[in-house]
Amino acid sequence: MGRCANCGAWGTFVEEVMQPEKVDRKSRINLAGQVAKVERLNEINIEETPRIKTDNEEFNRVLGGGIVPGSMVLIGGDPGIGKSTLLLQISGQLANMGNKVLYIAGEESASQIKLRAERLGVRGDSDFLLFPETDMKQIRQAIDEAKPEFVVIDSIQTMQEPDISSSVGSVAQIRETTAELLQIAKTNNITIFIVGHVTKEGAIAGPKILEHMVDTVLYFEGDNQRSFRLLRAVKNRFGSTNELGVFDMQHGGLVEVSNPSDLFLEERLADASGSAVVVAMEGTRPILVEVQALVTPTVFGNAQRTASGIDRNRVSLLMAVLEKRANLLLQNQDAYVRAAGGVKLDEPAIDLAVAIAIASSYNDVETRSTDAFIGEIGLTGEVRRVPNVVERVNEAKKLGFKRVFVPQHVSEQLAGIDGIQIMPTKTLSEALQNALG
Repeated sequence: MGRCANCGAWGTFVEEVMQPEKVDRKSRINLAGQVAKVERLNEINIEETPRIKTDNEEFNRVLGGGIVPGSMVLIGGDPGIGKSTLLLQISGQLANMGNKVLYIAGEESASQIKLRAERLGVRGDSDFLLFPETDMKQIRQAIDEAKPEFVVIDSIQTMQEPDISSSVGSVAQIRETTAELLQIAKTNNITIFIVGHVTKEGAIAGPKILEHMVDTVLYFEGDNQRSFRLLRAVKNRFGSTNELGVFDMQHGGLVEVSNPSDLFLEERLADASGSAVVVAMEGTRPILVEVQALVTPTVFGNAQRTASGIDRNRVSLLMAVLEKRANLLLQNQDAYVRAAGGVKLDEPAIDLAVAIAIASSYNDVETRSTDAFIGEIGLTGEVRRVPNVVERVNEAKKLGFKRVFVPQHVSEQLAGIDGIQIMPTKTLSEALQNALG
């Protein structure tokens, strides 16, 4: 504007460029005001930070043997799957062990959490503190005053930094609040559990850097049609990834399932066609899962391939190998393959069980209920070796299986195992002849 609209003077408007305020980036300072220092690696004492075990062995297993003090754990899952229920139960157990727990609720009031705690039977004593707040300045002050060993953030998408102008739940807010919580955890040796919302695709909402910043990422899986839940570790700096914990959702909360193999096999029909049992590895734990297949003549021009809990492309590949190497005419057959119980199987060791189940359904020949199958199948029809075969066979033996089909090249590792018949298998045709012959 050349002329002022108020006084009528000309040339009195001066352009001033507004500079954005610089964010004060401080070094890592704990709540006591101490700054991080340079230390020699051989002088750092790790005996002062032993793992803390809860009363929930499945939760301890997924974390790699217990909670590491000063770590940051992110738990994601669908709405209503049980994330808050699990953390409320774990918080109550930690408080009863003499640890001070600060539960920060951004989605519920203190009275609502109290009602849920009463239903779950959580009786936290004076060391279980509730703080319904979303402002990070207030949260930092509360942590400074309470000095807890454990902090639960439910959820990270509801937290906000007042200095940032973006809306709650935005990328900038999630990044900054997580960075501040990470600084609190690492400088004060406080373990922080964070609940994260997921998108409709199943990924944790927010920037991908969120998963990179934390020490452990856990996914809570399951659906409304089944009562049990699967807690899976997809990232763990202090333990094995792909570790699996199984829980049963009951009226009184989540109950751990110590032997999930019994859960996945309890409803299996004896001597049924189209059924085979595989010993899959979930992290360091062997789990027996029933693989079911239904092969029927197609009524359309192109045969359908449907899979649940197993990669559909893997099923198509195995059916091609069965047709080429085992002379099964499957090109005009619809195939429906699933892992019973809703568990997801994604390792190559399930190939042999899937192929046996498909061939059993195609020929309408039942398999033995006491047979288990372990092995990867190559494109030429060979049965290839898989890792952890000793642990797999011992798990099958413990559950009463009489025979286990394994790759021929690993049979020498099983020489000292008694009480179960080892069936070394070199080719797919040999496995079909011995299992269905």
